[in-house]
Amino acid sequence: SLILGTSITISSNHWIMAWAGLEINTLAILPLIAQSHHPRAIEAATKYFLTQAAASTLMLFSSMTNAWYTGQWDIAQLTHPTSCLILTSAIAMKLGLVPFHFWFPEVLQGSPLTTGLLLSTIMKFPPMTLFYMTSHSLNPTLLTCMAVSSAALGGWMGLNQTQIRKILAFSSISHLGWMTIIIAYNPKLTLLNFYLYILMTAATFLTLNTIKATKLSTLMTTWTKAPSLNAMLLLTLLSLAGLPPLTGFIPKWLIIQELTKQNMAPMATMISLLSLLGLFFYLRLAYCATITLPPHTTNHMKQWHINKPTNTSIAILTTVSTLLLPI
Repeated sequence: SLILGTSITISSNHWIMAWAGLEINTLAILPLIAQSHHPRAIEAATKYFLTQAAASTLMLFSSMTNAWYTGQWDIAQLTHPTSCLILTSAIAMKLGLVPFHFWFPEVLQGSPLTTGLLLSTIMKFPPMTLFYMTSHSLNPTLLTCMAVSSAALGGWMGLNQTQIRKILAFSSISHLGWMTIIIAYNPKLTLLNFYLYILMTAATFLTLNTIKATKLSTLMTTWTKAPSLNAMLLLTLLSLAGLPPLTGFIPKWLIIQELTKQNMAPMATMISLLSLLGLFFYLRLAYCATITLPPHTTNHMKQWHINKPTNTSIAILTTVSTLLLPI
């Protein structure tokens, strides 16, 4: 159902079909969030359902307003300014852009790591395609404001977290800021950023799923389980932060270049400085994962080494998400 809903939305030209795909997607992910029957998981599923239902309704409302004024149901021909505004807020709600970001960390914290991976990658794909198709008619000032505030809040709110899933949620929000700032000027760069973000996030989530770490305190003692994988996690996290020799630097570089071409150098400077906030909590994650040893005075148990070889997909994803730029 997830694949079906996603492909319906991606391949549709009519607003009603896009809406139907998004609804199928929402309903398909709910059992995956709530599968552990833990109260936190049920709460996360309820929050997710309410926000996504509201966002889908807003999207339907914007397309109907557009059809009412222009007689046009085609996605690419969304021209009425009111419906453009409503659509921007609906997609922001779907993606978890500031100011509609509050649901995302909560939902990610309530769901298991694999579902968290689905939520932060696949579930962002249909709204991103709608964003891409309507990007020429959206309001660039509004998008820039939302983007800069997303980068800021994603950075600031992630500083104070100890739960890894929440940290990754805030990192996702700040990455979405980078994608949104450029979409009105060069939508292809948004897609490039999105694909690379999917690669790096998938590598991170799958690694964490292998070593079964969900808190910073458990991450400290897991290095004995899979030492080489943990060492590569350091590079993947720095790549997510966007440090130069690694893959994550490509989209940041190109976006800053495009923004300066559009005479938006102050905005480029601002969003680059705000990504330093993100670098801080990625470094904290990397520090807990690889650089520091737990204090040896406590008599904590050493974790057993994982005997199974590392999953091939994790190996490929980690390699790609660190080495694309040097290659």
